[in-house]
Amino acid sequence: MPIMNHILGFPRIGSQRELKQAQESYWSNQISREQLLKIGLDLRLQHWKKQKESEIDFVCVGDFSWYDHVLSTSMLLGNIPERHKNVNKCVDLDTLFYIARGIAPNRKPVAAAEMTKWFNTNYHYIVPEFVQDQTFSITWCQLFHEIDEALNYGYKVKPVILGPITYLWLGKTKGKDFNRLDLLRNLIPVYQEILSKIHEKGIDWIQIDEPILSLELSDEWLKAFELSYSFFSGNYKLLLTTFFDGIEHNLKTIVKLPVDGLHVDLVHGKYNLVELNNLVPEHWILSLGVINGRNIWKSDLKYWFNIIRTMLMVRKHVWVGASCSFLHCPVDLNSEKNISIEVKNWFSFAVQKCYEINLLTKALKSDNVSILEEWSNLLYTHNYSNQVNNPFVRSAINKIHKSDTVRSVPYVIRANLQKRKFGLPLLPTTTIGSFPQTNDIRKLRLDYKNKNINFDDYSAEIKKHIRNVISTQEELELDVLVHGEFERNDMVEYFGEHLHGFVFTDFGWVQSYGSRCVKPPIIVGDVYRSKKITTEWLQYAQSLTKKPVKAMLTGPVTILSWSFLREDLPKQIICNQIALALRDEVSDLESGGIHIIQIDEPALREGLPLKKSEWNEYLSWATKSFRITSSKVQDITQIHTHMCYCEFQDIMDAIVELDADVITIETARSDMELLRFFKKFKYPNEIGPGVYDIHSPNIPTISEIESLLSEAIKYIPIDRLWVNPDCGLKTRNWEETKLALKNMVIATKNMRKKNNS
Repeated sequence: MPIMNHILGFPRIGSQRELKQAQESYWSNQISREQLLKIGLDLRLQHWKKQKESEIDFVCVGDFSWYDHVLSTSMLLGNIPERHKNVNKCVDLDTLFYIARGIAPNRKPVAAAEMTKWFNTNYHYIVPEFVQDQTFSITWCQLFHEIDEALNYGYKVKPVILGPITYLWLGKTKGKDFNRLDLLRNLIPVYQEILSKIHEKGIDWIQIDEPILSLELSDEWLKAFELSYSFFSGNYKLLLTTFFDGIEHNLKTIVKLPVDGLHVDLVHGKYNLVELNNLVPEHWILSLGVINGRNIWKSDLKYWFNIIRTMLMVRKHVWVGASCSFLHCPVDLNSEKNISIEVKNWFSFAVQKCYEINLLTKALKSDNVSILEEWSNLLYTHNYSNQVNNPFVRSAINKIHKSDTVRSVPYVIRANLQKRKFGLPLLPTTTIGSFPQTNDIRKLRLDYKNKNINFDDYSAEIKKHIRNVISTQEELELDVLVHGEFERNDMVEYFGEHLHGFVFTDFGWVQSYGSRCVKPPIIVGDVYRSKKITTEWLQYAQSLTKKPVKAMLTGPVTILSWSFLREDLPKQIICNQIALALRDEVSDLESGGIHIIQIDEPALREGLPLKKSEWNEYLSWATKSFRITSSKVQDITQIHTHMCYCEFQDIMDAIVELDADVITIETARSDMELLRFFKKFKYPNEIGPGVYDIHSPNIPTISEIESLLSEAIKYIPIDRLWVNPDCGLKTRNWEETKLALKNMVIATKNMRKKNNS
């Protein structure tokens, strides 16, 4: 068989975020369901056309989703939580949105399904819910419709489905606890039916994603692979797909499975290729993921040419592919008009990465490396660009001392000093930072960016919004106020724009969840700060009130994790550069009279290596970077941090090591499940478990918040408990925000009375 190529998935949002705009228009009743479906079809056709034009041998089908591909799998399998089911049992697009958002036309608001991070990425998925003895059946036929669409347009199709073991791994049990693997007896027949239905459409190859094979799995889960896949034999061919890390530790199990090919991520996995070749059955396709699906740099095609050429000398059946789905990349570099030619020549987005795969395939087929010279040489110019290296930054990194990473006194002493300083009541109330970002605010920022208005006019308008939000918070009787973050587009992008070493795109959007997209900054050189970023806005806000105003910074680990990184330095070095830059900002805030400073680190858990054996090394340098940012402050300065949508239990020791005075965390969406962990683990500092889910339009009632606080008090001493939402409020509207915060404050006052009586 000649060498072939493929991708594992294409970005679904559209180069101009067409999917986001369509989703939100549908949710607000501005377009019909038929119009929404038409936009989805148009996007799929565009994406298949791009793949075909790049001479990719298969178009990927099943990578499109209306919200999240894990939720799409739940829909396909008929796994609909009881509270989200229609009375007439029908399952449609509104059912999917009801699960994700907790709201749908003609349905009462209910709790949305839980959301968490997709492995070690900034993409979120809707967590499947499982009940004991649950049954499954094919219910949502979108996958089959999309296969028909692609076939009708003449494309050679490779469908992608999420594998059964990974699907069970990603979910959570509800009600009575039980072993999720017990559900395999009900799940396997449905997967058999899915595979058969796909093959009946004339499909040969089916991509079945099992990324948990990169994890260090127990024998029980590995045996589940052998059991399940023994039932998946037919005339179809299965490409078992793994990504995000190496799978060499699980290869002895993998090679026993009755599949026809294996995809490995050579970008993020560490492999002995000779051993890999010897272990993988000779008749299998070995698909090599060499084009990085998680970064925006051009690939060193000459390097990969030599790797794959060597493999072709000893193996007949080799495919060339991406390391993972291009879901994590922007769509098309050609949309960018405001990046310098020098820098643009270093980058490659999803469309260009398809071209890279094709170019590398052509070079291998012709055994002609010279085809790759021009493409690779453009990347090499990064090494000697004057935008990259700064000797002063390198010197500062080398001078970091242990004393830069510890507070001068322990928390118990600081806490008493801070209580006297701020005089806050029992159960102090606050928010996470951002308030609703209206169209007027977005237009104001855009007008300033496009130089339609000068800074003085821009500043005057931003200050109006700050005055309004301070006034609103005082009316709501919140205890610790914020300035609303109206000057900020995104919590990472904003800080990147004010630090050296970053460049920015206009259309480099990546899906985070649902209709939420982010535009990660790109770190191309050494990072440092040359002027104040937030201080003047915070000083102005503090001048408007006698209550303390809390400053918000995005922490170094989160800026690192949510940016596209340069690939010529270790992550920890880049993280420490960011930490030193932020430390300067913390110092200026404190000097400016701001003594409550929140340093958000929602990505701390996300950055964990997939293998637990590598966790300690990562957590050591990640917590150190946070402490570099936060430790050189006065004892009366209260350091907060915020984290959301991750499994905190895995990193609680590291969270303690951060030594933040207050941590605010997400708990409402998961019914405060995390707090039960505190029964075993006594978190020593102050904590604010979120009392309502800001990612759902549902307004929490006073009684619901009181119930959550009553639960929290069981596990956290009331004198160390804060009250706050799960996350920032920028995606909510003002009406929702005021009602929810009003209920939060009333519920808190009620709880104070109960506990003071």
